[in-house]
Amino acid sequence: FTSEAFYENRLESRPHLARQELRAPRPLNGTGLRLLEASHVGADSESPEEARQVATLVRVLVDGGSSWIDADGEERSVGYADVLVVAPYNAQVGAIARLLPPEARIGTVDKFQGQEAPISIYSMTTSSPEAAPRGMSFLYSRNRLNVATSRARCIAMVVAEPALLRVRARTPEQMRLANALCQFAEIARDQEREAVSGSRPP
Repeated sequence: FTSEAFYENRLESRPHLARQELRAPRPLNGTGLRLLEASHVGADSESPEEARQVATLVRVLVDGGSSWIDADGEERSVGYADVLVVAPYNAQVGAIARLLPPEARIGTVDKFQGQEAPISIYSMTTSSPEAAPRGMSFLYSRNRLNVATSRARCIAMVVAEPALLRVRARTPEQMRLANALCQFAEIARDQEREAVSGSRPP
């Protein structure tokens, strides 16, 4: 996804990285992309409902016996250090941080630039494109989506209100911004079906 959406297919994965995968309850198992829907209305820079959903997801991964396979084929238990939780707004970062222990890795895109983890979770926070603080160009920023999802070695998850995928683009640039998220969602749905059926995503 990262190569196709942001780098015109110029990126290639290193072959030995293909063995990395997450062993967790379906549909979180395997590799690739996942889209998790969060239902809420009226949220702009903070969504308590989505924060609770993200915190629960992190606890399921850490406390539920999940593990991941590293590049050397070694199996490791998932800990808080293995999950990057990213949000576009400081208010949402704070809301999630209040629900998780201090060792959890939670921050904005800028904080995690250059860092990696087996799992990344991007909480998009806002209930609709119209409610986005600083407008579509900030919430749908291709750079933010790129950084938030490319931090993951095994699985990149986006948590979002479904309304964010129903964008009425008024300009070519807005269409371009929305297309990256919609492309992520399309690939994620295909890969989730494969994970649920027991076949590994390509």
